[in-house]
Amino acid sequence: MQRLAVEPLTAEAFRPFGDLIDVLGPPTKLINGGLCGRHHDLARLSFDDEGRAGISLFEAQARALPYSLDLVERHPLGAQAFLPLDGVPFLVCVAEDAEGVPVRFRAFLTAPGQGVNILRNVWHGVLAPMGAPGRYAVVDRIGPGANLQEYPLPVPISVMAPSTRPRS
Repeated sequence: MQRLAVEPLTAEAFRPFGDLIDVLGPPTKLINGGLCGRHHDLARLSFDDEGRAGISLFEAQARALPYSLDLVERHPLGAQAFLPLDGVPFLVCVAEDAEGVPVRFRAFLTAPGQGVNILRNVWHGVLAPMGAPGRYAVVDRIGPGANLQEYPLPVPISVMAPSTRPRS
């Protein structure tokens, strides 16, 4: 079984696959008479011409590390953003595409309150909250057409916690 270590989730590391959605730094602008900070345009949402953005609520069962990644999916007609409602960190597994086959897997773990936007056509694992069930607002494409492609992995990948060095 292939093993994959969880990496730190940074905007730069995740950029090839999507966007880190987080409150980093001061707000982009103040609104509501200066009483509300707006962190503006945090994700590259993209949908085909026949779809529209919709908001759904997901409830996902708790998972733990090591995690057996045995199925990935992608959405060719629209991006998909996951926004945690209760602060539960979640595992984000992604992969590059090689002629319809997911390759070069990477795994990230969100910090409490962080969300992600996964770009169109990016292979990704299913929603996997770590340690507790999680509720999420999901912004994705609503409309006609086949917007879900699943790929069962012939050999599951074991996603492991980051390795730690023993102290000397």
